[in-house]
Amino acid sequence: MLGYVWQWVYTSYLRYWLKWLIRQLTGKCELQRICSTYRPGATRTTSAEYSLRSSKSKVLRGALESSQDKLQQCVAEIMKEKNVEPQKDPLFKENLHTCLLQITGYSSLYMSVEDLRKEVFSSENKGHEAMILKLWDMLMPNVKLESRLTKQWGDIGFQGDDPKTDFRGMGMLGLINLIFFSENYPKEAQHVLSHANHPKLGYSYAIVGINLTEMAYSLLKSGALKAHFYNTVKGAPELQHFHQLYCYLAYEFDKFWLLEEPESIMQFNQYREKFHNIVKTHLQEPDVSLTLTLRSKN
Repeated sequence: MLGYVWQWVYTSYLRYWLKWLIRQLTGKCELQRICSTYRPGATRTTSAEYSLRSSKSKVLRGALESSQDKLQQCVAEIMKEKNVEPQKDPLFKENLHTCLLQITGYSSLYMSVEDLRKEVFSSENKGHEAMILKLWDMLMPNVKLESRLTKQWGDIGFQGDDPKTDFRGMGMLGLINLIFFSENYPKEAQHVLSHANHPKLGYSYAIVGINLTEMAYSLLKSGALKAHFYNTVKGAPELQHFHQLYCYLAYEFDKFWLLEEPESIMQFNQYREKFHNIVKTHLQEPDVSLTLTLRSKN
């Protein structure tokens, strides 16, 4: 209770006067100090985001909701609001613009990911059908699919004769992630699939992949991935960066699963949660970068 009271007093009163005092001593506003002294990446951008969100100025708070094509204008308005002279602080404009690109880009990325999640796989959509067949061809290049509805789908980790039923939770997002992994890391995807088909330590490759897509989606939605994207993408993160994160999770989960040696696939939820906690712990590190450091075909 005391902590909440102190937080309220600090944000409502003390923070304003502390900022005013430091500006009088340094000649720089809080955003200038952040952009000039904090390291690029999560350390700088998260601090800038907090400063903007906590500001009493509508101009500063409004920048967080701006579209990317208007960010230059937002920076100019902030500089005017805070009396920042470009001659005295020539790097401020560029550094703040980068921070705003990352902050607003994260929100845009979430909306793009959400759109894919809501897109339902349809057998009547020729594009969707082509994608699921492409996934089979990439994972099983030497095995011909006997028909569209077949128990063969179980060989790559789907539950029934028609894989479309397994995409209900994550929609097309789950399928696109599976394809992206196989397309950009074909050897690694085959490697993981071989482990998934292990007679003792095996698991359902596709089902687990869709489950890991849900993990990535939940982390994105909660804001937990901000530090990762702020550290790994210099501008606005895009869908490919989310797919890259999925590749990291798929590859690392496979290593984790084999190392843990579960007695049964029935323990999946228990080990999934353990892996989830490991990932969340990494995401709390200021220099976090959940990147699969293998050579892709691109």
